[in-house]
Amino acid sequence: MLVFVVVSLTSVVGYRFYNQPRLKPGMIAPQTIWAEEDVQVVDEELTREQRKVAETGASEVLKLNPEVTAKTRQDLEAFLAQVEQMRRMAGAFPFVSDDVLSLPSQRHLRAISEEDWQTMVSQLQAEFDLPELPRPVEPDPEDSEQNARLQDAVVPSPLGLNAQQALEELENYGTAQGDLALMQLLTKIDTVRLGYSQALKEFTSSQQSIAHSRPETLRERNYKLRLLDLRDSTWESTRDGFQVALDRILAQGIHRGMPEDLKREAIQVQLVSEVPVLTTPLGVELLTEMVKPNLERDEEAIRRLAEQAAEKIEPVVYQIQRGEMIVRSGQEIDRKAFLLLDQLNASERSINWRGLLITSALVTGAVGIFWGVRSRWNVRLRCRDRILLCLLSVSTPLLMQFNQNNVAAVALLVSGFYHPVLAATQVTLITGLSVFGSLSAGSGVGLAWEGFLAGAAGGLLAAFMGGRLRSREELALLGVGVGVTQGVVYLVMTLVGTPTTAALVSLVLPGAMVFGVSGLAWCVVALGVSPYLERVFDLVTPIRLAELSNPNRPLLKRLATEAPGTFQHTLFVASLAEAAARELHCNVELVRAGTLYHDVGKMHDPLGFIENQMGGPNKHDAINDPWQSAEIIKKHVSEGLVMARRCNLPQAVRDFIPEHQGTILISYFYFQASQQAQAEGETIDEQDFRYDGPIPQSRETGIVMLADACEAALRSLKDATPETALNMVNKIFKARWQDNQLVDSGLKREDLTVIAEVFIRVWQQYNHQRIAYPKAILDKQAAPQTVSSNQ
Repeated sequence: MLVFVVVSLTSVVGYRFYNQPRLKPGMIAPQTIWAEEDVQVVDEELTREQRKVAETGASEVLKLNPEVTAKTRQDLEAFLAQVEQMRRMAGAFPFVSDDVLSLPSQRHLRAISEEDWQTMVSQLQAEFDLPELPRPVEPDPEDSEQNARLQDAVVPSPLGLNAQQALEELENYGTAQGDLALMQLLTKIDTVRLGYSQALKEFTSSQQSIAHSRPETLRERNYKLRLLDLRDSTWESTRDGFQVALDRILAQGIHRGMPEDLKREAIQVQLVSEVPVLTTPLGVELLTEMVKPNLERDEEAIRRLAEQAAEKIEPVVYQIQRGEMIVRSGQEIDRKAFLLLDQLNASERSINWRGLLITSALVTGAVGIFWGVRSRWNVRLRCRDRILLCLLSVSTPLLMQFNQNNVAAVALLVSGFYHPVLAATQVTLITGLSVFGSLSAGSGVGLAWEGFLAGAAGGLLAAFMGGRLRSREELALLGVGVGVTQGVVYLVMTLVGTPTTAALVSLVLPGAMVFGVSGLAWCVVALGVSPYLERVFDLVTPIRLAELSNPNRPLLKRLATEAPGTFQHTLFVASLAEAAARELHCNVELVRAGTLYHDVGKMHDPLGFIENQMGGPNKHDAINDPWQSAEIIKKHVSEGLVMARRCNLPQAVRDFIPEHQGTILISYFYFQASQQAQAEGETIDEQDFRYDGPIPQSRETGIVMLADACEAALRSLKDATPETALNMVNKIFKARWQDNQLVDSGLKREDLTVIAEVFIRVWQQYNHQRIAYPKAILDKQAAPQTVSSNQ
């Protein structure tokens, strides 16, 4: 088997050594070599490398985000619409000719508080003897106070306001035009003030509606009030200029990483030619705050650009004419010379025995390490198990030559079939051998470094977790974890050597996703082939053992129906054996399944066993022949094996049927036969009253032997103390130990002490004491209950 494994792995890992050139790149040419014919050869590896460099160096392509662009336009349109509505409510501006009142005075007069305005009117009335102003609508004091607070909260306009100047201009107008003209002007100003007050009220209500969609900054409020003070002509130019400038800015695009000062400069350049000089600074501030980055990476365009860049790289072709010199004697053979020599069959390819011997030595060492780990963890391997492990090991380097990494599938299968540590060891060794095989072939063959490491990471995760999972649902989730692990490791390892960020999405990330999906796919393949491998190679996994332990299995249903006493005996033995196996870190699932089937052979003659007689007459009393009775008892092992084979139970479960009895003596009928032989003066053969064996070959079957031997004794104890029960269990263990029934099981003397304590603990749980009810309560409960007529 060792020769088969070494030869198989060496053939796959080192297959390149069977046809390896003697003249390689980097060697010194032993003689001058001339071309015997015209040759043209393509350097596939160099072409691939150049195309990869072209792909990774592809430029970044940006595109406009239509959602961000539309949202920015909508925000500005909503802002300008609110300002337009406020201006319509406030009325035309200026509301009188500049010759009558200057613009600063007009702004001041319509914006001052009601109290200040009344004070100014009172002064004019006293000076010019004017009547009371006819008020169009009595102003609301709360609105006046709110407007005043709003004005105070806004940054002062750079245009300036001068109360004294406004009063002087009104006085001059009254002196020049007379009292009636002044009275008409004051009335018009009062009407304008009312409209302006309503506009400010609308401004306040608009803030509440905006708050539901997006918060408005204090600066935007300031912008609205400043735009409210513009001339109508200036406002129209400003409004249209803002929209034109914004369209140009959004069409040009704003990158997410664009510095704020550059953004302001770009906006100012667009505004200068479209907006009056007076409102340009305000427009810069407003648009800088509103405009958001609307450029994003165009992944599809980047991918196409990378593909186009790679396609533009022409294949690297070497050619030489007949009679031209390929390499001079004593000159180093470069890649071009090697490819030309290889094309002319002048590279002297032959079997590299040295490389094969090195590969064989490495494979032998790997097998030795694997075997040492197997011995350390006491994993039993049959010949068919070794064949399966060999086939799985060979499949990995074989598939890696086609850029496929099935390490995760191998790890999942070996972990579930045998042991997680064994699976982790195989993953490590196989990956190492595959790396050696790839390096021996030179670069550009098989998987790259990131592929090896990612596959190993996913394989180790599958190895350590696969043997611990107990349902196919959990294994499916593990497949997802393996895929994510492989993808992340591949991504990280690839980014280490990626010079540009453009390759992150266009090349590296898709490759990592493909590698992750391949890891998940191989786990799915492992789950799919697992039942077939279990059947072909007679293997057991935790999931299959759980399925076999289902009491609805046909054989167990028959046992519960045809031999109910044996079935109850089996359940108690299973409780004892499972608890001990868990304490000793054995295969609990195997112990449970093996125990449930260990006595199925008693169905061949249920009444031949006392637990199924239910207090009836003992069949063996009527037989009165200890030899025949012993054959009936022994037959439950052979018949059990027949039933197990008929139901296709795996060998690991079938082993419990003969090994739980070993070669122990059927002592009751042996002593009965001894008494009869002594009375008749004859001798008997003890082997006639011993089971055929074999004795337990594993710790699991050894534990079940001890549990089976102690079950009846522990069940018979009712009021015994734990110390008494422990002494009885130790006597049974001592008898089995002295009878050499446990020599091949792997159980040690100290293990028997642990098992005995566990058995007593389980027995105490089954044999717990109940409260003794007083006799009066029992009599009352037993008395018939009277039922009233209305019930």
